[in-house]
Amino acid sequence: MNRICVFCGSSPGTRPEYLQAAEALGRECVRRDLGLVYGGASVGLMGRLAETVLTSGGNVIGVIPSSLVEREVALSDLSDLRVVGSMHERKALMAELSDGFIALPGGLGTIEEFFEVLTWTQLGIHEKPCGLLNVSGYFDSLVEFLDHAVEQQFIRPENRSMVLVDKDPRPLLDMFESYEQPTFDKAEWILSMSNRIGA
Repeated sequence: MNRICVFCGSSPGTRPEYLQAAEALGRECVRRDLGLVYGGASVGLMGRLAETVLTSGGNVIGVIPSSLVEREVALSDLSDLRVVGSMHERKALMAELSDGFIALPGGLGTIEEFFEVLTWTQLGIHEKPCGLLNVSGYFDSLVEFLDHAVEQQFIRPENRSMVLVDKDPRPLLDMFESYEQPTFDKAEWILSMSNRIGA
């Protein structure tokens, strides 16, 4: 892996642990010589993460739509800030530049971006690892939902296993380095579910 894409909030959230986790992830990326790809903002968890990587001597690429340059306050210290025309272009470029994806705590945009790249993994568009940095249990309810969806047979267990989860960046990135894409025949699984319902 050369670069990790991190999705996270443009807000700092309510707990100091969120900012601390952004800093810890940034330092761990630099320790492993991993570049950062992120949303380009100077505020919230995004800003703290990027600033930590930069001040630790790491490489950062910011990707931001032109419509958000002022609203999210683009980080002016970036030597590589790529301004694109739309959110679709932003996500496509971030995915192209990155070898894996991590979500820190964040809101609707963070969740949407993470699940889009996770869906691309499920569809075989790429085979890059996707993980949640579960700071202070922030993603507990989301993980419970994914397990519930498996129980209800809307998510296959192999797809659920693609979501790597840890509360600490070091073991999470260890999982990234050893990640192997699960393989299965989706058409065969759908057919088996249909036969079970019809039985």
